[in-house]
Amino acid sequence: MTTLTRLTVLVGLLALTACETMEGAGRDLENAGRTLSQESREVQRGY
Repeated sequence: MTTLTRLTVLVGLLALTACETMEGAGRDLENAGRTLSQESREVQRGY
């Protein structure tokens, strides 16, 4: 597992623990998915 992957998972877990409602958890998961998508596009482009 790469450092970037580990960091992304850690940030995602921290965000989930900070949520107070299911709606907040949904937003956090959506943001985490968006971040993962962006990071994967950058890796594919070679940044």
